[in-house]
Amino acid sequence: MKNRTINAQRPYWRRIWIMLELVILLGLLWSGYNWYRIEQTIEKANARHATVGIVLGAAVWGEGPSPGLRERLEQAAILYKEGYVSKLLVTGGLGEGKTITEAAVSRNYLVAKGIPEEDILLESKSTSTYENLLYGQQVLEEHHIQDALIISHDYHLARAMVMADSLGIVASPVGTTSHVLFGPYHKAREVLALTYWELSRLFTQVLGTVVLA
Repeated sequence: MKNRTINAQRPYWRRIWIMLELVILLGLLWSGYNWYRIEQTIEKANARHATVGIVLGAAVWGEGPSPGLRERLEQAAILYKEGYVSKLLVTGGLGEGKTITEAAVSRNYLVAKGIPEEDILLESKSTSTYENLLYGQQVLEEHHIQDALIISHDYHLARAMVMADSLGIVASPVGTTSHVLFGPYHKAREVLALTYWELSRLFTQVLGTVVLA
């Protein structure tokens, strides 16, 4: 009797294991796909001419840019000085415990690099990449700007471009390769961040459909 009970349970646990294996396989395939998206965006991210370069925010240290943010700003300054853009839009709000916004820190750094302050636009409310672009879009509309470059670290560009596309921002990516951040770690984080973004968007769409129904 006991053996028959155990044998009856085996198919159930076998199904559970098969389902787990399928979930793991799908997760690996999805992660590989997102890694591919990141690499493809990096490969296509070449400097182009546009009205403005949007510098996506990053951490500030004290009242200055972190090494990572400094790399993004250096890339932005090069694009401006080489004539690819005539304006720069710096983004980022007030972080926890900070007394100056990311945008203000970025502006001060660029002015010190010789960029005229009148050519620097500020978006000072955002606390995430999506908000960088959402609130940045409002600044672009205020200045009647319809095309842009999105400037960030190369590993970050795929997610930023997906978000920009969802907002209807006409933009091209330009990346910088970091010499202060560990690339594989940040690419792996971006795989997870892309997954979270896609799931969040899907959930919002489904919820909206249910509400409308």
